[in-house]
Amino acid sequence: MRLAQVNIARMRAGPDSPIMAGFMAVVDPVYRIAEGSPGFVWRLRGAGGHMPTCREAHGWLIVNVSVWDSYEALHQFVYRSRHGGLVRRRAEWFLPTPQPSTALWWVADDHRPGLDESRARLTILRREAPSPRAFSLRRRFELDGTPSRRH
Repeated sequence: MRLAQVNIARMRAGPDSPIMAGFMAVVDPVYRIAEGSPGFVWRLRGAGGHMPTCREAHGWLIVNVSVWDSYEALHQFVYRSRHGGLVRRRAEWFLPTPQPSTALWWVADDHRPGLDESRARLTILRREAPSPRAFSLRRRFELDGTPSRRH
């Protein structure tokens, strides 16, 4: 089994806007870092192989979906790579998003979650609180469904 994650962010403007230019300039290099990171398995790609975006009534969303060998591998990339600097600057490019904005769940080794499945997991987490079906970064679950102990 592997760990799938989805995170959603509402952009301050469309992807071609000058407001988003700084972010858009670093997206592909950061994806290359993710893809070269230990434990990275796969990521969902949008049009042209780039980041998936969705235009909705309230603006543009970025929807990141990826699969990792472990939580530790995901954590290392998110917080200890160049990506961590972008997380700290997110208010420059993104509006507040209903929380939680990230959901995690276990998938079979060969499973690659699509956009609909991933957004459904986030909805489950928001409606039902963390459970083995969809959990958060702070309240995780092991493969057997038991709550993770923090290390």
